[in-house]
Amino acid sequence: MGHMAPSVNLPGFDGLTSLPALQHLHLVPPPVADALRGWSRADEVAVVEIDPDLADTAALTEAYGLPLEASANCVLISGSRGGEERIAACVVTADTRADVNNAARKRLDVRKASFLPMDRAVEESGMEYGGITPVGLPAAWRVFVDAAVLAQPAAMIGSGYRRSKIILPGDALADLPGAEVVEGLGTPLG
Repeated sequence: MGHMAPSVNLPGFDGLTSLPALQHLHLVPPPVADALRGWSRADEVAVVEIDPDLADTAALTEAYGLPLEASANCVLISGSRGGEERIAACVVTADTRADVNNAARKRLDVRKASFLPMDRAVEESGMEYGGITPVGLPAAWRVFVDAAVLAQPAAMIGSGYRRSKIILPGDALADLPGAEVVEGLGTPLG
């Protein structure tokens, strides 16, 4: 699987067909496609088609027997400082949740951080809710990536659509434009 391009062995998981993302940009929304076209590590990025009903991590993980820590969730948070709104994406492994009130809030340097409302998240990112990804977000938004995500040889993230997912080496996320690696961004569930 994934040996279409002889130079690069695409990351993937059993039961899902990894396709080279750059050759299948129709499977991602325009902002994601644009970001991939200009990214130095895009040739390491695979896209897989999934049933949109399985877009939620729990459903997908169960359906394909994936390790939870191999999926990374992206949540958008906002806060303001001196009347200026600040927005950040937080990327954490699916066996944790983003520590919005401490790690993320301090990094964003705001008094109070909250989740960006769904309608704004969708409209301003150009992505579908449930599929939002750190790849191709507006340049003004910061991208916080939990250090634990970088350790995943293959990390599954949103593609911007609910009908597909992106799989890439976890450490590639540190090379996204504007990415900031944050230790302890994800706190264990439960």
